[in-house]
Amino acid sequence: MKIKSTLLGLGALLLSGLVQAQDGWNWPADAAQEAKARELNAAYVDYMKSEQFVEATKPLNWLLVNTPELNESIYINGVTIYKGAADKTTDEAKKVAYQDSVMTIYETRGELYNNEAKWIENKAYFGYLFFKSDKDKIPGVILDFEKAIELNGNINHQLVGAYFDLIYRNNAYNKAYSGEQVLAKYEMANGLLNKSEAEGKDVTSSRNLLEQVLVNMELIDCDFIENTMGPKLAADPGNEELADQIFKYSVQYKCFSTNSFMQALELIDSKKPTFATSQVRAMRYMASGDFDKAEPVLEKALTLAENPKQKAEIHMELAKIHTKAGRKSQARASAKEAAGLDAELTASAYGLIGDLYMSASNDCRGGTSRAKDYSIFIAAYNAYQKAGDSRGMGEAKARFPSKEELFTEGLQVGSSISTGCWIGESVTLATRD
Repeated sequence: MKIKSTLLGLGALLLSGLVQAQDGWNWPADAAQEAKARELNAAYVDYMKSEQFVEATKPLNWLLVNTPELNESIYINGVTIYKGAADKTTDEAKKVAYQDSVMTIYETRGELYNNEAKWIENKAYFGYLFFKSDKDKIPGVILDFEKAIELNGNINHQLVGAYFDLIYRNNAYNKAYSGEQVLAKYEMANGLLNKSEAEGKDVTSSRNLLEQVLVNMELIDCDFIENTMGPKLAADPGNEELADQIFKYSVQYKCFSTNSFMQALELIDSKKPTFATSQVRAMRYMASGDFDKAEPVLEKALTLAENPKQKAEIHMELAKIHTKAGRKSQARASAKEAAGLDAELTASAYGLIGDLYMSASNDCRGGTSRAKDYSIFIAAYNAYQKAGDSRGMGEAKARFPSKEELFTEGLQVGSSISTGCWIGESVTLATRD
């Protein structure tokens, strides 16, 4: 007989006279009933010790029905017995009945002893094992997990993935949540892992499982971030928690072009800037052509850089901004800083300098000496050579002075000349022919 059914009669039995023994056992006042209770208590314990769980259910069931307040041990051991019986039986109907009995034992124990915090996590765990594929019972198991979290502030980190898997299943089977509700539960579960991690526990596998379940839900994409989460941030622009979520999901799902990502990024970078947030924010401004906004953010990123490579990246971006603004001397200085900090940027830095020199023809033309006017292209050639840009070198050389022009001015190949102008370099004369 299912214990879930038989325990329905407990209400009347609780009114019967019981005597509280000094050893903590409430044996029946009637001598015959006491003798039977002692006999059956010993019998079920013997069966349990020998792992004869199915056999143990019979004497235990009598105790649960007829002496429900005998001792808390009948509920503690009852879980072991009915779980063991469920594992041993091959009859599906009996298996389900035994599993239901485990849940009912926990519930009755809670009613009688009011110590739910001690075992609610175990109940939730067994509920997951038994009912994770039962669409009707999943919601109740979720409530048990959430009760455990409410009462104890956390659950075993190895169970966090099981909890969120139930959220996934409940949503798949029962359409139980909105997208925002799922994300709220995910963030709560992730917060539990953060607590456990702070206590020194390795939560790597649990976190990976949690994230994989979220991915499997196929809930989040760029449209969801932009059209569902974005309007909420627009309505509450100072909501840092929401901004953090949008930023995290945007990075995870590579949704960098959305307006909501930019709004979240601006808030995060204003409140708690890092090198990464300032760099990405500036790059977004630059991509949209808003160089005036990008420059101060890059300057901030420079102060947040943690190593020469990061500083080099920012100097290179500043060089581009100075170039766009026509500040050619500053652009060159920033490009040289970048190359000096990171050799990997030599090509792009000196390529930019070569381009600056090539574009300086009108700025630097004095009109009195062709050799001097064309010397800026020799400087450009040298920059392109450092950059390893053969195409740039070819274009620069095509604009060198000719042999005739040098002869006319009384100059020779191999002699030095100053470019003058803002370029201010001394170059060795060469000709295009």
